[in-house]
Amino acid sequence: MKKFLITGALALSTALCAPAVIAFGGPDASPSEATQSALGIGHNFEPLRDAAERSGRTLGVAYAPHLASSDSQYRSIAEREFSIITAENAMKWDATEPQRGQFRWTEADAVVQFAQDNDAEVYGHTLVWHSQLPQWAANLTDPAELRTVMVDHINSVAGRYAGDIAAWDVVNEAFEDNGSRRQSVFQRVLGDGYIEEAFRAARAADPEAKLCINDYSTDWINAKSTAIYDLVKDFKERNVPIDCVGFQSHLIVGQVPTNFQQNLQRFVDLGVDVRITELDIRMSTPPSAANLATQAQDYRKVFQACWNVDGCTGVTLWGITDSYSWIPQVFPGQGAALPWNDDYSTKAALGELAEVIGAQHVSDPDPDPTDPTDPTDPTDPPGDALCAVVPQVNAWNTGYTANLTIRNTGSVAINGWELTIGLPEGHQLTQGWSAEFSQSGNDIVASNAAWNATISPGNSVGIGFNATYQGTSADLGPFTLNGIACDES
Repeated sequence: MKKFLITGALALSTALCAPAVIAFGGPDASPSEATQSALGIGHNFEPLRDAAERSGRTLGVAYAPHLASSDSQYRSIAEREFSIITAENAMKWDATEPQRGQFRWTEADAVVQFAQDNDAEVYGHTLVWHSQLPQWAANLTDPAELRTVMVDHINSVAGRYAGDIAAWDVVNEAFEDNGSRRQSVFQRVLGDGYIEEAFRAARAADPEAKLCINDYSTDWINAKSTAIYDLVKDFKERNVPIDCVGFQSHLIVGQVPTNFQQNLQRFVDLGVDVRITELDIRMSTPPSAANLATQAQDYRKVFQACWNVDGCTGVTLWGITDSYSWIPQVFPGQGAALPWNDDYSTKAALGELAEVIGAQHVSDPDPDPTDPTDPTDPTDPPGDALCAVVPQVNAWNTGYTANLTIRNTGSVAINGWELTIGLPEGHQLTQGWSAEFSQSGNDIVASNAAWNATISPGNSVGIGFNATYQGTSADLGPFTLNGIACDES
């Protein structure tokens, strides 16, 4: 097999446009096509991988070569945003060894080559797993034969890519929710020792890769995560090779564990790295404005938990766009779990995670440590910047969702902004997103977030809020940005 060589720097995609905002016809309506069209597709941050790298972490994605070959937007986002690539399915047992001793490498090779062409690392997934296991292997009953098959598979797959893989999920999903061992074919036939045997075989096959155990529903401190904690502790005490623990984090909106950071930290204290390996946050579909706002904060919480723990190596998103997510097929009626919508417009979740990792707006100059002026201070003079605000208001019963497009119609960048929104009598703010919101009398004041502080000439940002009202709904306005009246359209 040819060795894969890193061939150059990141191949940047075509520049993405300003962030899109979703407007709703009610609490459960679909995104407004008009709003998405007005705002464009994509986002206006630097490559997110660059921001993650500044903190010594990687931002990852589950990658499928067949999608990249047929969908240019999928490929360009994968190229631009991510510094570590996980094979979504291409390295699993059924993909690499569908028949005993007969290996298929085309898709797995494509994952490794894509990563190296784009100066990214590869996270290997997965060597030993009860699922997506070919029937011929799942039906083995003789311990000696299954042990030989398991070790041969590890030697073949990990050995082929030795030196090209940053870390391997050596064993995946070995525990039940109650902390007992999952009764997979490996557990039934080989017993408790199979996990240790797999890790030792992986170390022999690829001495340079970090070796991880990976599982789901372990984000909380609970019976399952504690069982893995006890296994890691035992392995470290006996010098069994183990370097990292993966937390899949397939979460439900509004249910980020309150002790997530504490849980990550206790594993790091054992002397291993931790990683959030398969992040998505699902909700009932079609998505409501409230759920999307909560999801944005949930993404922030998950990234913040990792960024607050020195031994957390980063976060991997389990996909790019909702259109290819596994969620709707496995959880009917649920989805909208990823930061990119079906059409590649972005959710508020992307802005929140970008802020946590310190991503700069693409128009931001490099910070000058000798300049005492805060470029995001809304009291800075706005120069000759002018503005226009396009409101989208959709009411129901006694409430409404308002999504606002703020466009810079001037000739200089707006660096830091504060938008004042006039409200009719009897309207009350309940929540907002993509800005800091407050209400004073009949005015709402929305101040920029760190990630959308700069609006370049001709560009837009989108924000939104929910409100209640008494009597009859009425038009919003007037709008002023940094004290200057904005055009309304």
